[in-house]
Amino acid sequence: MQKEKVLSVQEWLPFEKIMEKGIIKLKTKDYIKIMQVIPINYNLKSDMEKEGILNSYKTFLKTCNFDIQILIQSNKEDLSKHILKIKQNVKKENNFNLLKLSEKYIEFITKINNEKKSSSKNFYMIIRSQYRQENEEEISVAELNERFFKIKECLSRCGNSVVQIEKKEEIRNILFTFFSSRKNFLS
Repeated sequence: MQKEKVLSVQEWLPFEKIMEKGIIKLKTKDYIKIMQVIPINYNLKSDMEKEGILNSYKTFLKTCNFDIQILIQSNKEDLSKHILKIKQNVKKENNFNLLKLSEKYIEFITKINNEKKSSSKNFYMIIRSQYRQENEEEISVAELNERFFKIKECLSRCGNSVVQIEKKEEIRNILFTFFSSRKNFLS
């Protein structure tokens, strides 16, 4: 009976290394770049603004002739800092009525947070570059950066902001969050 080789987590994950400007080299020799999109609140716009946004988004989809993966990360709201701040401010005031009111407020927001499962959402886009030739890293990096600026320009016309994620720790956190919750991540 032959023993099956146990892979370490590093061998199992498809990532080879995180490079400069948030570019990730995969073991398949593909390169990806993750960017964060800070959206607008479409529902607050007038009908004319909505039409302009939709037209800008159509233009974005037509001009981006490459694959884009959109990922949404939901995080449960942590109210602990907010509640601590309320309690500290009430202590300073030393007012019984304010104390009772703040206790009811804390109870109310905690209840709503638990019932509605309130969360914040982060929106990310992933783009990929695939080259199988000499100088592939330089070409892939240049292509990904060009695509990033194209996406940033197009989405800014829609009112959105696009942020380049450069810190390795932030990239690791994003990858961990999505990879651990999605079976076929980047497949």
